[in-house]
Amino acid sequence: MDSILPIIFISLAIASVLNIILKKFSVSHIIGYIITGTIISNLFDFNGSENLASLDLIGEFGIVFLMFTIGLEISFAKLKKMRDIVFINGISQVLISALIIYPVAHYIFELDATSSIIIALAFSLSSTAIVLTYLKKSKDIITPYGEKTVAILIFQDLAVIPILLLISFLANNELSMQEVLVKTLLSAFAVILFMFTLGKKLIEWLLHFSTNAKLEELFLGSVLTIVIGASLLAHQMGFTYSLGAFIAGMIIAETTYHVKVESDIASYKDILLGAFFFSIGTKIDVNYFYHEFWLVCAVLLLTMLVKALIIFGLLKRKANKSDAIKSAIALCQIGEFSFAIFSLATSQHVISDELGGFLILVTVLSMIVTPFMVNNIYKLASYFVVEFFESDKITPITATNHTIICGFAIVGRIVATELTKKSMRFVIISDNLQHVLLARERGYMAYFGHLEKRPVLESLKVEEAASIIMTMDNLLTKKIICQAILDYHPAANIVVKINSKEEQSALSGIAIHSFVHARHEAALLLVKKSMTIASDHNNLPE
Repeated sequence: MDSILPIIFISLAIASVLNIILKKFSVSHIIGYIITGTIISNLFDFNGSENLASLDLIGEFGIVFLMFTIGLEISFAKLKKMRDIVFINGISQVLISALIIYPVAHYIFELDATSSIIIALAFSLSSTAIVLTYLKKSKDIITPYGEKTVAILIFQDLAVIPILLLISFLANNELSMQEVLVKTLLSAFAVILFMFTLGKKLIEWLLHFSTNAKLEELFLGSVLTIVIGASLLAHQMGFTYSLGAFIAGMIIAETTYHVKVESDIASYKDILLGAFFFSIGTKIDVNYFYHEFWLVCAVLLLTMLVKALIIFGLLKRKANKSDAIKSAIALCQIGEFSFAIFSLATSQHVISDELGGFLILVTVLSMIVTPFMVNNIYKLASYFVVEFFESDKITPITATNHTIICGFAIVGRIVATELTKKSMRFVIISDNLQHVLLARERGYMAYFGHLEKRPVLESLKVEEAASIIMTMDNLLTKKIICQAILDYHPAANIVVKINSKEEQSALSGIAIHSFVHARHEAALLLVKKSMTIASDHNNLPE
């Protein structure tokens, strides 16, 4: 075909129709893009075509922007706070997974040592693109299991760099391991030094200048310049594009622009991720997949089972069983960076083309089943642990004109006690299972879940509630829940506990019915009490 435009037109048409159909069955749009890529690849005989290089590059920048948004959420203060679960759990998960998968590949499947090492390391990685997208969309990113999952994903993404360097070393007999390590360390030092000194000043200057210019397109252009520039710098020094974007995101996370930056690039990131999953679909050889279907499925199930057991065992040490199981389900698949590893290993002739094609098929199938797993993660977890999980266990209540208490920490418990004294009907919702169990022990109607999710809003009849009382301390959680409630029922009467004027200012853009300033109210009560005591003292007979 002389022009690429008809192919783009047909691709967009197929993807649109497929995703409309899949949406009706609550199937992830990611599947639609992968299937579209497979259809187009076989329709126009793309398999093995060198013309896909540009498409792969566009798709790779979908991962670049995804890593940039991860960097925006991982400030240095947060990374320092999460260092135990990022590095201890992350290193343990990757190493233990690789050490168990290696002998299976080498001795059971009788592959050579080099191929077994590459497979073991690649299969230890999970899908940041799919899992993080789900966590952010479902708001589970702020839950305990979400934080643990993101921490392991961050380390896995960083681990891609030494894995790719190892492949380069295995493919190059001229350089010694010492020379590769020295070159890598020097390059890494140069990238980090530049990014956190001159690069940081350039980033801050660009964002400051474009903000003062009050031109939205200039601000967006500056952000794109930063992301692509940082990516190109990292790639030029021998690292992945995504590492540079991740560092740039971390730098911006320390500024006041990070919220606006993330919102401005959201749509571009999603489009590029769509291109990435489309490019994955083009790599599927339908005929080969048909003939090797059962072997592909067997390898995938074995890998996912091994990874799930390892992750569960690691997290169960310092987390409850429910969080450990959900993290294990979320991370047991094979990730998109495995494509980069297998593609490089094949192109460098470290592994055979046939083995590389088989491994890519296993990875593709893994990414196809992952959306179904993460979208039903609470249902799947319920088969292994008994808990009051999400809307699936919340039978729609019959009460009307009731009060919904969000959170059951100290303030939530006091509110419940006072409402009980006044014989008022109320229901408690919390994302802390221990708090839910405590509330049920005290005889209250309490559920484990997240009030920002529509099924939970429907089950608790928010539209029939007299008021919703927000007792939590976390500002982001309050903002997310309040916005979700008002999107569902704009007339909802929300009463929010705040701890400062800054919190009230941050929530001022949401149509919240009323605020209760905890410290201000406490001060007023102290004054009232002191005046009562003073009055009583003055009225005492002399």
